[in-house]
Amino acid sequence: MNISWFKVFRLASRDYFHEKLMSSCFVLALAAVLGPMMVLFGLKFGIVGAMVDQLIENPLNREIRPVGSGYYDQAWLEKVRARPDVAFLVPRTRSIAAAIELSSEHSPRILTVELMASGRGDPLLPADSPLAQGTSSVVLSQSAAEKLGVEPGDTVDGSLARRFRGEKERVHLNLSVAAIAPARAFSRDGAFVSLSLLEALEDFRDGRAVADLGWEGDPADTNRSYPGFRLYARTIYDVAGLRDAFAELNVDVHTRSAEIELVQRLNRNLTVIYWAIAIVGLVGFSLSLGASLWANIDRKRKELSVLRLVGFRTGDIVWFPMIQALFTAILGWGLAVAIYQTTALVINDILAAQLKSGQQVCRLLPWHYGVALLLTCTAAMLAAGLAGLRSARVEPSDSLRDL
Repeated sequence: MNISWFKVFRLASRDYFHEKLMSSCFVLALAAVLGPMMVLFGLKFGIVGAMVDQLIENPLNREIRPVGSGYYDQAWLEKVRARPDVAFLVPRTRSIAAAIELSSEHSPRILTVELMASGRGDPLLPADSPLAQGTSSVVLSQSAAEKLGVEPGDTVDGSLARRFRGEKERVHLNLSVAAIAPARAFSRDGAFVSLSLLEALEDFRDGRAVADLGWEGDPADTNRSYPGFRLYARTIYDVAGLRDAFAELNVDVHTRSAEIELVQRLNRNLTVIYWAIAIVGLVGFSLSLGASLWANIDRKRKELSVLRLVGFRTGDIVWFPMIQALFTAILGWGLAVAIYQTTALVINDILAAQLKSGQQVCRLLPWHYGVALLLTCTAAMLAAGLAGLRSARVEPSDSLRDL
């Protein structure tokens, strides 16, 4: 007689829900193991994820600066800029020449500001921020803008002096304020300018002529080199590789690779610890569920043998504990999710005052729930395999021995 799989499923489900107390114990046992593991992973994912997000959000973590001064010509810089792991690179002139005195009609003070070369794609500036163009505009730091009392669109007067051929000279520049940089970009009094303006200021202080601005002096140097540069890796994971690449070029650089590697190492270590705990918990639960289902088959040996007498095949009987284990896995997973959601809500609410808006210290992504369900069902089915082997040995004659 051919018994349909649907009849096996119906009998297994009726038997499972008929013994509510035992089935509930199985479900609670699974939820007691899986729920805390989900909370533990949620904390690990949330805490480490928040640390990684902070590293990614702060462009200074991707910055690479040479230690000391060197000689970097345009060809060398272009070669480095062409690397796929470099997001932004701009030369840096000598520090002594990268400063200018600014004043405005809105403030009586004269402010000396640091100058930094900038350009399209500068990570320190917002993507939609206007850039300093040529020798006629600047992007002021928030500190400098507040002290000068200016806003975007205003004009500031820039002045610098030099001693050339025994005489002191001072020149002035009318500079338009293209934008105000956010406070995190540069905390001191500073300004982001074009490389051409920085080069003009350096040439002026070195006694060279700047034809575009009408400043007289010695002939300009056609073989310009720079003492340093400001470079940003494409991602935080590219910083270590760039550091090693510069080491091969005998260029000593300063990076935050140690902090990045610390977070990555913490993530790896926590992952190992979590999976060690998870494997022990899943193996323990699987063995416990398998032993319980094995004992359940022994307890129902007479009933199962009757099913064999009425036409159920060995393969049909094997599916009996497998289906019941699947019920336990799904219901236990659902209860574990409820436990996790409640616990995570409490944890995030307690720590809400220490977190940024929208940030969670305990969180899981939707696919994490799917993986948890898949692993739970797999473990339960493997555990049920032990009981399945036991049920396969049930013979029809077993029901007649008690008559």
